[in-house]
Amino acid sequence: MELKKSPKADLESRKNTYWLLGLVVALGITLVAFEWTTKPSKADSLGQVQAQEVEEEIIPITREQQVKPPPPPPPPKVVEVLNIVDDEVKIEDELEIEDTEADENTVIDVAPVIETAEEEEEDEAQVFLIVEDMPEFPGGDLALRKYIANAIKYPVIAQENGIQGKVYVTFVVGKDGKVTNASIARGVDPSLDKEALRVVNSLPTWKPGKQRGKPVNVSYTVPINFVLQ
Repeated sequence: MELKKSPKADLESRKNTYWLLGLVVALGITLVAFEWTTKPSKADSLGQVQAQEVEEEIIPITREQQVKPPPPPPPPKVVEVLNIVDDEVKIEDELEIEDTEADENTVIDVAPVIETAEEEEEDEAQVFLIVEDMPEFPGGDLALRKYIANAIKYPVIAQENGIQGKVYVTFVVGKDGKVTNASIARGVDPSLDKEALRVVNSLPTWKPGKQRGKPVNVSYTVPINFVLQ
């Protein structure tokens, strides 16, 4: 006998409809789940904060013991030894002081002090840098500057080359006041140095320097300034 199916009982015709319906329902449930919000319930209290007691640790203060140096040893005892002698024993090496009487006629021999020729030569050759009474040019420092300014002849070669500067000349004022041993302490140019030495060697006699009231040799330095105008 052949089985007959009713069109109403055929589920294959509605398969696509049910599948779309189920997809729409699932999508709607998913959207509702994403949009669903819940409000937090109001808390009665924020809780209690329990303060925990912390034991304070006391650190003992310790100090390093100072090691004292040992005391210095006591000084050695000095034992005085007294030699007791009899009155009759004669002591040797005893200082004898004779009673002498001197009057106006008593002659005392004193060994004369003889100065050798070498000592005299050393005194004459010694040159002082600073003495009690320094050497002085006749008329003073102002007269010395005027003399040098009038005696200077500016070298022509230095003028042509535009050379100028200050030359320091050192010399010795002897016991007799004469100028000797002139030399350049700090020069500028050979032509200027030569002219400065010429002027210094032509200086007249000075008043010599003195040390303890005696004339001595004294070293002296003079600056000579060459300036082009």
